[in-house]
Amino acid sequence: MEEANQINSMQQSNSGIRYLEEKQRILKDRLILIGQNLLEIKDKSEKEILELKKEMELLRQSNEKIQNFLEKISSQISSFAKKDDLDILKKQAKMFQPLNFLTKHDLEKLKKK
Repeated sequence: MEEANQINSMQQSNSGIRYLEEKQRILKDRLILIGQNLLEIKDKSEKEILELKKEMELLRQSNEKIQNFLEKISSQISSFAKKDDLDILKKQAKMFQPLNFLTKHDLEKLKKK
């Protein structure tokens, strides 16, 4: 009977050891999966960061171009004619009406007739 108890006890401890070994194997597999996922996430994050850096550099260059363009335009604005000045010139041109004047060529034709 003692032998049967010892055998039964050994079987229980063997099954307990197998249970613990299986649990340890499952934990090991999960740990490996977590490590793989972590590496994948790291690689993906690094790629996204590189893309964001490239986009940020493009935006910075674009911003510099826009700033340079605005600086050039603002420095040249003072040399542009104002609308009021153009309106005055239009009125003067209408008053003058250069198309109604005779050219020398037209005058010579009239003399010949």
